[in-house]
Amino acid sequence: MSEPLDRKAALRAYRERKVRSGIHAVRHGATGRAWAGSSPDLDAAKNGLWNRLEEGRHLDRELQSEWKRLGADAFEYVILEVIEEEMEPWALKETLKTRKAEWTKRLSERSPV
Repeated sequence: MSEPLDRKAALRAYRERKVRSGIHAVRHGATGRAWAGSSPDLDAAKNGLWNRLEEGRHLDRELQSEWKRLGADAFEYVILEVIEEEMEPWALKETLKTRKAEWTKRLSERSPV
């Protein structure tokens, strides 16, 4: 018999976890076409991203259109780069912006990630 879920302990563990920041992509499995994104919390990013796509609220119209046309099962969430360095929030924001632009360029130059 398993022990009952200790909600307070689970919440504490979630808050104390090491947050990974970095660059991710939504990749179409069959073609390898990928759309880059960035997040200060890569582990939580997928849920929000999939939610926006399911609700038709994603800002990238091309990705949103492909999602609607092909469905969620055609896509996967891929972590491209984890930023290990500790930095101030403003520096992290700028670093994520720069790295996302670099990944966007790289992904547009080739098909598969």
